[in-house]
Amino acid sequence: MTFVQIIDCKTSRVDELSRLMDRWVEQTKGKRTATHSIVGKDRSDASHVVEIVEFPSYDVAMRNSQLPETDRIFREMVALCDELPTFTDLDVVRDEALYKATARRLLDMIAGEPELALLDEVIAEGYHDHDPTNEQDVIGMDAVRREVEMWRGGFDFSFTVEDQIAEGDRVCTRWTWRGSHNGDFMGLQPTGMDVEMTGTVVHRFREDGKIAEGWWQYDLLGLMGQLGAVEA
Repeated sequence: MTFVQIIDCKTSRVDELSRLMDRWVEQTKGKRTATHSIVGKDRSDASHVVEIVEFPSYDVAMRNSQLPETDRIFREMVALCDELPTFTDLDVVRDEALYKATARRLLDMIAGEPELALLDEVIAEGYHDHDPTNEQDVIGMDAVRREVEMWRGGFDFSFTVEDQIAEGDRVCTRWTWRGSHNGDFMGLQPTGMDVEMTGTVVHRFREDGKIAEGWWQYDLLGLMGQLGAVEA
């Protein structure tokens, strides 16, 4: 679980504090485990500064705090503050950027993960899939795996993510799919052709970060035209 530490302090030496953070970044290069750091200044109080530091987990953050450089920078930070800074430790329970990464990971897993059982790392049990090419919605992990196996049976393929937009518990991903037709697909014998199509998918996420629902749109007609199954 991602971990965030918020450091709240009062200082009239904001520029010096900013230079101090630059020095910490330089001194801990190659050893620093923080993945993201933001320093913000209160618009209503110029002496009120908040730093937000993100780590992959609490344990990783604790290892980072034990670096000699981190300890030295902390003592210098305290000296720059008008009063002792406060620290707030937070476990991140919702992060739209993580949702986007999970949506990308799902596409990668559909294309190349050998162990389809691992799909349940990103897809919730009871997942509901809306695909206009299916007469009925796909519900549940077993049905999802059958869908993936159908596509894999017909193609070696990959996804390229072109755009992603996240809002609330939804992520919209625009993708390009490229494949080689080397197996039976919807009654079509393998042609060996290289084909591609474009599409989008909107995923809804649960609070635990797993995907609960998906709505797909893609150019299946264009794909079948490339395979010679329908007239262009």
